Amino acid sequence: MTTKKPYNKQQKSNVDMKVGQTFPLTIKRLGINGEGVGYFKKQVVFVPGALPEEVVVAEVTDVKNKFAEAKIKKIRRKSPHRTTPPCPIYEQCGGCQLQHLQYEQQLILKRDIVIQSLERHTKLNVSKLDIKPTIGMEDTWYYRNKSQFQVGKHKEKVIAGLYGANSHKLIDIDNCIVQHSATTEVTNTVKKILQDFNIPVQNEKKGQPSVRTIMTRVGFSTGEIQVVLITTDEKLPRKQLVVEEIQKRLPKVKSIMQNINGRKTSLIFGEETFHLSGEKVIQETLGEVSFELSARAFFQLNPVQTVKLYDLVKEAAQLTGKEKVVDAYCGVGTIGLWLAEGAGEVRGMDTIAESIDDAKENAKRHGYANMKYVAGKAEKWLPRWVKEGWRPDTIVVDPPRTGLDETFMKTVLDVEPKNFVYVSCNPSTLAKDIQFLSKKYKVDWIQPVDMFPQTAHVESVVRFVLKKH
Repeated sequence: MTTKKPYNKQQKSNVDMKVGQTFPLTIKRLGINGEGVGYFKKQVVFVPGALPEEVVVAEVTDVKNKFAEAKIKKIRRKSPHRTTPPCPIYEQCGGCQLQHLQYEQQLILKRDIVIQSLERHTKLNVSKLDIKPTIGMEDTWYYRNKSQFQVGKHKEKVIAGLYGANSHKLIDIDNCIVQHSATTEVTNTVKKILQDFNIPVQNEKKGQPSVRTIMTRVGFSTGEIQVVLITTDEKLPRKQLVVEEIQKRLPKVKSIMQNINGRKTSLIFGEETFHLSGEKVIQETLGEVSFELSARAFFQLNPVQTVKLYDLVKEAAQLTGKEKVVDAYCGVGTIGLWLAEGAGEVRGMDTIAESIDDAKENAKRHGYANMKYVAGKAEKWLPRWVKEGWRPDTIVVDPPRTGLDETFMKTVLDVEPKNFVYVSCNPSTLAKDIQFLSKKYKVDWIQPVDMFPQTAHVESVVRFVLKKH
């Protein structure tokens, strides 16, 4: 068996194009990151901002081994679905990818992204799968309940926002129109406090404790707000003054926390979190279920669509009141609580200890004695429970973008729960996991859900059924 050598810069690219080259390009489809995809001399070209059905003049910006990237020089034929983005910094920011596409068409193309991933990564006959139309939102703006804005300085002014697409330039965002207005107001005020009292911010002076990120989360149903200052060191200069100013200028803020992340990493949070003022958690309610949310706890970013998402999970789980249910990658226990009344017992696990503390507290507050939560990886706990003689009838998974761990999937195939429900935030890893699970499971249906309007992200709920032996 020969080993394929990894591609490096010294190797010749298989793509016969050069940076700066221009050519007409017909856009065939939308890529998983929201870019237009076309073919020049049978070679793939990705063009951010281009839409299916458009003919553009593309200028090559980068050539990789198997594809090229390009930018739009001119649009010769516009898509009938192209619209004017309402955000003034839309193209600079890169946080949204589809504001230039009419919303109804966004929903159609998100379903198509799921189909493309299945065609690329599975051996299934995709045309025979039940892939339903994407469930959208009525109001597609101001839906995000949490912002995590990086902090920096530009011409002596404290700024906060996101790094531009494929750049190290921090874009100052004063008003993000997909964020809940309360998160915008709070972040702007905290930014002003840092400016007023000359609080060190990231990259200002190396080695000096500084603020690197402002995280703001709001409870849609309760109005409660939490601020987390992510700093490089616990000993932030004038920290108490900052806390007092937040309390004074933002009386609606119920919880002020500090998280320490001094490492060079793209991860927002570090391992240590300290309570600075107010409550340690804020409250949120989905449907009739309430939750306590701590600083690092995972919670869905779009509460309105989350209710639709979890109702689909309940429909897919088909519980009768007796089943043993596993809520893997459980966060603060949202899915488990949604299913608790229909289950005999629910067990959940998550790698973030604070999330498990929240999950336990949430179950206790709702009076559920049939729920058990543990900190750790799903691939560790599921085999352990099975070895102890506890075998689940139903497993629900809501993994990160990297998808399911192979050890976990092997255990699922060994345990053979009658119902398996997959909540996915990444069509590519979903498709790869479907292929692996197809050894014993078949897809009953797939329901795409638009949790993030104006972006290329698409979530899916998949109901699997065990194949008959």
